[in-house]
Amino acid sequence: METPASVKMPFSRRDFLTGAGKLSVASIAMLAGISPKAFAADHISAPYQDLVVLNEILGTEHEGIATYQIFADGDVFKTDIRKTALIFQGHHKAHRDLLITTIQKLGGDPVKAKTNDEYAVDLDTAAITTQTDALSLLTKLEVGAANAYIGMLPFTTNRELAKMAGRITADEVMHWAVLMNTLQEPFPTSAMSFGA
Repeated sequence: METPASVKMPFSRRDFLTGAGKLSVASIAMLAGISPKAFAADHISAPYQDLVVLNEILGTEHEGIATYQIFADGDVFKTDIRKTALIFQGHHKAHRDLLITTIQKLGGDPVKAKTNDEYAVDLDTAAITTQTDALSLLTKLEVGAANAYIGMLPFTTNRELAKMAGRITADEVMHWAVLMNTLQEPFPTSAMSFGA
């Protein structure tokens, strides 16, 4: 299995995060869930960059929650793994709720989740019939989530948001490590494998 930094997602969240500064004010406002008109008003003081990044990461949490549920509903997991997977899904739900609350406090409109059927099509979960393949996909999603939170850090000057991102990153990396161990995959031999 590839190291965390080299795992490729269906689209690059890091590319999105690094490219966010090149978007127009109107585009950024829309991605943040604020109308361009309201965004220009003096009473909107939350940094738009934070809202854009938080909404993108919220989309990652929605995807993770749905993927764990799809596999749990599909009876792909053995009993002991299913229990662990649902614990991890619970962590993602807590992350989602924290992100939604944070986005709302900053004046944004949280991005909505797709349906589980839409995520199933996006991730082609119908082709996954074994626990090993399901855990391999979940491992990649956990890497993507960890890297998204790490990628958020340079884009915020808000210390509380940085602290939140760091704490959630620790959860994502813990999920990844447990899944890697379950798959009996080797861990990276080099340091600083995440967020590169």
